[in-house]
Amino acid sequence: MKGLVFLGEGKMEFRDFADPIPGPDEVIVRIKASGMCGSDLNHLNEPKRDESQIVIEGHEPCGVVVEVGSAVRPSEAKVGDRVMVYHYDGCRTCPNCRSGWLQNCDTTKIAFGGNSHGGHAPLMNVPAHTILKLPEELSFKAGAAVSCGTGTAFAALKRINVTADDTVAIFGQGPVGLSCTLLAKAFGARVIALDVGEERLQMARDMGADYTVNSREQDAVEEIRALTRGLGADKAIECSSNSVARQQALTALKQWGTACLVGVHGGMQFECNELITKQKTLVGSLTFSKNLQDECAQFVAELGIDLDALFTHEFKIDQAEEAYALFEQRKIGKGVFLFD
Repeated sequence: MKGLVFLGEGKMEFRDFADPIPGPDEVIVRIKASGMCGSDLNHLNEPKRDESQIVIEGHEPCGVVVEVGSAVRPSEAKVGDRVMVYHYDGCRTCPNCRSGWLQNCDTTKIAFGGNSHGGHAPLMNVPAHTILKLPEELSFKAGAAVSCGTGTAFAALKRINVTADDTVAIFGQGPVGLSCTLLAKAFGARVIALDVGEERLQMARDMGADYTVNSREQDAVEEIRALTRGLGADKAIECSSNSVARQQALTALKQWGTACLVGVHGGMQFECNELITKQKTLVGSLTFSKNLQDECAQFVAELGIDLDALFTHEFKIDQAEEAYALFEQRKIGKGVFLFD
């Protein structure tokens, strides 16, 4: 089979790989949808990789089980199951692994599509414990969204306990931010969506945002205060990794408010008294646990949330160069590779 690999320095190519064979505790998933994530661009544009670092990309895989290993129990997986893949593995025995937070493993951190083969190929070999049943109500591309971007948004909202009483400012309306907007509305919250691009602000309005702010043209903090009777937002989620947006997310909070950083990499500067004297809270949230991925999928299915609306572009895998070129312009919503 052919799989898409990133070489670094903005280069990618297709390489031939042997069709995978499952080990005793593994399954083979025929990929039906493999989502594009903003963090893919970090992998694509990092310094040139050596051969030991090159793997099949894609960490939002969703598909159908086509083969199971000899030790896999029918209650874990069977041929024909529609499944999502939790895209991490670890030692499986430390406290973090046992609680489902394998990305925080104390000793072994494996990320499919990062340092181990991912879903940008027709077939994927994964440990049986990493697969989760895809609710029948959800499409494969919706399952791909839950497998990273939407699951990350769900976990961030849970991390700061967003409720219907809250006004939430969501900075950055890329795929994760748009998912935050969509899910926060499902939680009943009032949403202020911020971005520097009109295309993405329109997507936020389509996702139900109560207000949108172009923070390139307007003062984000002032606008949020104007929309909250001068008090500030109850909660804020920062999805862009932009240092200015991070500071604005903290500053725009009301007293006792909570800000959550989701976008990875980069730094942040702020006056400590912004936290101390105003009793604010600043937290981080890294993707989600296996249990939260399953909870997110069930939440979306039970409420009939239209995750398919997140996707503005669908591609075949052989269109990867065109797809990532468009994605890097940050003018499209979520993109996905669909397989036959």
